[in-house]
Amino acid sequence: MLREFLVWMATQLGKGPGEYDPSWSDLLAGSLNFWGLLEGTHVLTLMLFAGTIFMVDLRLLGLAFKKTPVSTLSDKVLPLTVFGFAVMVLTGAALFFAKPLLYYHNLWFRLKMAFLAVAAINILIFHFRVQRDRAAWDRSEKPPAKARISAVVSLASWLLVIMFGRFIAYDWFDCGKALPHWVNVAEECAISDKGALDIGDLPQ
Repeated sequence: MLREFLVWMATQLGKGPGEYDPSWSDLLAGSLNFWGLLEGTHVLTLMLFAGTIFMVDLRLLGLAFKKTPVSTLSDKVLPLTVFGFAVMVLTGAALFFAKPLLYYHNLWFRLKMAFLAVAAINILIFHFRVQRDRAAWDRSEKPPAKARISAVVSLASWLLVIMFGRFIAYDWFDCGKALPHWVNVAEECAISDKGALDIGDLPQ
């Protein structure tokens, strides 16, 4: 169901009446300069967003800004965090719109989305549970274990999001290549345009 929607989005949405008229997705993917601007902006705002998150995480771990109350640091960087997040999401959505099927069948993209979900859940837990009693440890150089655990999960999640996002540019596990069976399953290569080819099926 999802793949059928992505096929329609990639090939039909905005397409003119002519047989060779491009869809909006094709136009965006084929716009070299605008694509580069989108990709560069996405990476830069991701760094801005993650950088401000890391500052707070390092404070929660008691490794940096020890004399600064957690609330003060958080409030100072929050506008940058929100701005970075908003632009990052908008540009990321545009990049996905340009090549939805490529990303849908990409192992690195799927891993990136998985850890993005972990990071988002961790943020919700931190804001609605962990920091409810922040006033009690706001000025502590070493916040309680629950805050430090949240910071570790945050750091690890965002580092993995960045790492897997960078790997998307490489074609190591593209569908259609001879891949381990589990990769073909993970990427749903069997229903992709390039098909699935298991390494184990190759003649020895």
